[in-house]
Amino acid sequence: MWRNKNVWILLIGEFVAGLGLWLGIIGNLEFMQEKVPSDFMKSVILAAGLLAGVSIGPLAGRVTDQLKKKTVMLVAGFARTISVVFMLIAIQTDSVLWMVVFLVMIQVSAAFYFPALQAAIPLVVKDHELLQMNGVHMNVATLSRILGTAVAGIFLVMMSLSMMYVVSLAAYFCLVILTFFITIDEDGNQKKHISKHDSGFKSLFPIVKQLPIVTMTLIMTMVPLLFIGGFNLIVINISEIQDSSLIKSWIYTAEGLSFMIGAFTVKRLSKNMSPYTILFVFSFIIGLSQLLLFFASSPVLAIIAFVTFGFSVGCFFPTAATIFQTRVPKEYHGRFFSFRNMLDRIIFQAVLLLTGLMLDLIGLQAMAIVFGVVSLTITITFFSKYRRSNTSEIVNVKAG
Repeated sequence: MWRNKNVWILLIGEFVAGLGLWLGIIGNLEFMQEKVPSDFMKSVILAAGLLAGVSIGPLAGRVTDQLKKKTVMLVAGFARTISVVFMLIAIQTDSVLWMVVFLVMIQVSAAFYFPALQAAIPLVVKDHELLQMNGVHMNVATLSRILGTAVAGIFLVMMSLSMMYVVSLAAYFCLVILTFFITIDEDGNQKKHISKHDSGFKSLFPIVKQLPIVTMTLIMTMVPLLFIGGFNLIVINISEIQDSSLIKSWIYTAEGLSFMIGAFTVKRLSKNMSPYTILFVFSFIIGLSQLLLFFASSPVLAIIAFVTFGFSVGCFFPTAATIFQTRVPKEYHGRFFSFRNMLDRIIFQAVLLLTGLMLDLIGLQAMAIVFGVVSLTITITFFSKYRRSNTSEIVNVKAG
C-alpha cells in the first residue's frame, strides 16, 4: 500500500486540507466573537451552512455516481478554495452576510467532496488494505485537527485574521493541485449504465435494505455520535465541575492521541477478530466510557473515560468505513456516502441540541447514565440480532 502514489496523495492532501479547515474554523469563531454578540445567532449562522450541505446531499450523491470521482473532487476542491474569497470580503466589509455566503459555499463543496473521497478510497487500494487505509486516513485527519487548532492559536497572535484565511486558501489550493495527480481506475461502462436510470436515494434504499449488516452499522454509528455530538459541551462542563481550565487541554490531547493509537491498532486486531466483532466490542466499550463520566468530578477518571472513548472510536470508525466500502456495491458508493454524510450531520446537530438541553435540565452525571444506557442497549440489541441471523444461516446450511 505504501508504494501506491495515490495513497500518499490522498494522505498528504487530507493533512494539508485539514490544516486549512481548522484554521478556517478557528477564524470563523474569532470573527463571530467580534461581530455577533448573541450565542443563538452564532448557532443560526453555523446552521445555515450545515442546512445547505444537507439539502444538496441527494444531488451530490447522484453526481458522484454519474461522474468520475476525480472530477467531482477537483471541482469541489476548487469551489472550496474560491469560497474563502467570500470570507476575505466579509472581513474587509465587516459583513456577517458574506460570512454566511462563505459557510454555505464551503459546506456545499464539502457535501460533494467527502462522498467522492470515500468512494475513491476503495478504487485506489486493494480490499485487504482498506481497513489500514481508513485507519491511517482518520489518523492524518486527527493529526491535522490537533496541529491546525494549535497553529491557528499562534497565527491569531502573529498575524491578522485576513492573513490566516489566506493561509487557509493556500492549503485548499494545494489540495486541488495534489488531486490532479491522482489516478483512479473507473469503469466507464458502469457510469453509462448508471446514468440511464434513477440514480437518486430512491434507488439506493432498496439496495441498503438487502444488506442488513450495512443498515445495522449505520444505526450503530449513533453510539459514538452520542458522545461526539456534544463533545465540546461535555468538556466545558467537566472543566466547570473541576474548576480547572487545564483539564480541557488534557482531555483533548488524551482523546486525540488515544484515537490515533486505536486507528493504528485496529489493523492488528482485525487479524484475530472479524469486523463485526470489532464493531460490537468497541461500541460496548464506548457505552462504558459514557457511564464512566458519572465520575467526571475526578480528573483521573475523566481522562480515563476520554482515553477509553478515543481508543474505541479509533477502532470503530475505520471498521465501519471498511464495512460500508466492501459491502455496498461500488456503483452506489457516491449516493451511499452522501446519504451517510447527511445522516451524520443531522444526528450530530440533534445530539448537540439534546446535550445542551440535558446538561441544563439534569446535569452531566445523569446525562452520562442516560447516554451510556442508550449506547449499551443499541449495542446489545443489534448484537443479539446479529447472533440470531448467523445462527439461522448455519441451521439453513446444515438443513440444505
